[in-house]
Amino acid sequence: MAAEGKTLKVSCPGCARQAEYSPDNPWRPFCSARCKNIDLGAWASEQYRIAGAPADPIDMGDTGGPADPSRSGTH
Repeated sequence: MAAEGKTLKVSCPGCARQAEYSPDNPWRPFCSARCKNIDLGAWASEQYRIAGAPADPIDMGDTGGPADPSRSGTH
C-alpha cells in the first residue's frame, strides 16, 4: 500500500502517460476519459480478443433465454 501523502502513478494503457491510480482519478487506470473511451471502443469493435478456439453456442448450455425447439430434437 502507498505511504500516506504519496500517490501511486501508473502508465496509462492508452497513451503511456503517467496517471494517478487513486479514487481521485475517475478514469483509473487511464489518464483521461478520452483514453478510457478509446479502449472501450476497441473492446466493443472486437479489436481485442481472448486467445482460444471459438465457443460452440450449442456447448454453452442454457443461457436463460427462450427455448429453441429446433435444437431440442423434438418437434
